[in-house]
Amino acid sequence: MIEEIATVTAINERTVTVTSQIKSSCSGCAQVDSCGSGQIAKAIPQRQLILTLPYPKEIDSNTLNVGDCIILGLPENDVLASAGQVYLLPLSGLIAFSAFGQWLLNQHFFIHELFALAFGLLGGFLGYRLAKYRQKKGRRALKLQPKILRTLSASK
Repeated sequence: MIEEIATVTAINERTVTVTSQIKSSCSGCAQVDSCGSGQIAKAIPQRQLILTLPYPKEIDSNTLNVGDCIILGLPENDVLASAGQVYLLPLSGLIAFSAFGQWLLNQHFFIHELFALAFGLLGGFLGYRLAKYRQKKGRRALKLQPKILRTLSASK
């Protein structure tokens, strides 16, 4: 389970709004001053991530207050599967359509290599659209919603 600490900023009847600091992975490396990614991480200020989540049924409605620190969680398997889809579906579409476009070019269906190249790019785009659809409306979309696991303490 991937966990992150967040602070409750608002509570409604059915939702809880939380904020969490976005952390850069480039701050602890010894090469941060000479690396391009480190320079970009320094140039872009740290931002906050604001999420509105459904109020968890497991937590009593009186125990959660504005200012409380909570632990958010995401299943690691689902995050890894999602990352695999986001990277592999466009790449697979690009490779498969490029190979098919090259075959069509060898069969003299296309008159120029640019058509085969455009066919490959179309496959990459279709793979991207499929990955985007699966991330938003697929079976795993609900599993990628962070859930409130527990409260830490009140900040009062």
